[in-house]
Amino acid sequence: MNNSRALRQRRVTATIGVSLLAAIVITSIILIGQQTSSPASATVGAPLSDGQVGEDDGKIDEADQISVFADTPAVSNLDPALLAAVRNAATAAEQDGVRLHVNSGWRSAEYQEELLADAVERYGSAEEASRWVATPERSEHVSGDAVDLGPVAGQDWLSRNGAEYGLCQIYGNEPWHFELRPSAPANGCPPMYDDPTADPRTQR
Repeated sequence: MNNSRALRQRRVTATIGVSLLAAIVITSIILIGQQTSSPASATVGAPLSDGQVGEDDGKIDEADQISVFADTPAVSNLDPALLAAVRNAATAAEQDGVRLHVNSGWRSAEYQEELLADAVERYGSAEEASRWVATPERSEHVSGDAVDLGPVAGQDWLSRNGAEYGLCQIYGNEPWHFELRPSAPANGCPPMYDDPTADPRTQR
């Protein structure tokens, strides 16, 4: 009787052990399969910072509406001449009932790299991502020479009045991206590029 009970217990224990081992093996196979099936493009432009960039890198929370007069790195690290032009334009826009805010300004190289990696993942390839995000070495945001402004009403105001302050939209696909063109007050803004891939500066 005791021998029969012990035998049943051993069988139950063995069955549980085999089931656990099988579960571990199956889980391992699934994980390995997921890793090997990841697209190679996901490794292009992988973030250097592992997602640890913050305000000091120029990151602005998407929900924020940062004033052009704010003392935050994304704003204060812009080229002084560009920043002065943006603030002069913002003062004039305010008189027309339009308040400009900064969606993105200066960025560290690490933050730019993170944005590029996100774009590769979103658009599926480095080639398509380059229509929206430049590499850190070629980004006018990293050098402090570009600013993304909102809201839409502000972009519309700038499209009509920005040249007076030397602020020009550079890319047809980015109505928020403005750079300083000192000759614009006298000569108007230059023709826009369709997107950053048509800009010779991104090919240098």
